[in-house]
Amino acid sequence: MSDIVLDLYDYGELRRRTEPTMFVVRVERPTLVLGGSQSQEVIDTTRLGITPIVRRRGGGGLVLLQPGDLWVDWWIPNNDARWLHDVHKSSLQIGEWWCQLLRHYVTGDIVVHTGSLEGARAFRLVCFAGRGPGEVFVDGRKAVGVTQWRVREGIFLSTVVHAHHSAAVLDFLRSVPEGLAESLDHQVLSSLGIRQIDVAVEQLRALSGPWDLLTHQLHF
Repeated sequence: MSDIVLDLYDYGELRRRTEPTMFVVRVERPTLVLGGSQSQEVIDTTRLGITPIVRRRGGGGLVLLQPGDLWVDWWIPNNDARWLHDVHKSSLQIGEWWCQLLRHYVTGDIVVHTGSLEGARAFRLVCFAGRGPGEVFVDGRKAVGVTQWRVREGIFLSTVVHAHHSAAVLDFLRSVPEGLAESLDHQVLSSLGIRQIDVAVEQLRALSGPWDLLTHQLHF
């Protein structure tokens, strides 16, 4: 199996951006997204079929990105007021933006995880199986996953709210740790009352902006 996996973005071009930018990521078909330092070996390639694999920069585990997911990334250059030196606070800031949005949609208990990374180490191979700084929970179930990549020029933060349950990601794993499936209980767009993605994106942009808004369409 080749270790060459395409990057989710042209990160060199991203680092040259001088304007704070909000990206909406869309896929034409289910796509596996590896964490920045995650080995491709966790995937059973005999089960891939036509499902492509890409790699994002930043921490966290495997994500199955599917059509209809609300995947939003932010590039915050180091000369922007929203750039924060503290890694932890950067993630919490993103979580608070999502909280403000979700208060327009749900009446349940909305909480940003303010602690450090939590969850069984064996489960960390899948992003939505644990708790990380800045991630948002509604009534105790994860709603928004967050990862971060920091470079000299700025901060890149990735967030996603799934349109469907992400248990399908388990079908691609070489080995599934006991209990991992149960840990993937999470909110989806419909359970949060989000039915128009474009409207939610504009609301999120307005309460956290100003931003350049770009669509990052993945074609494979």
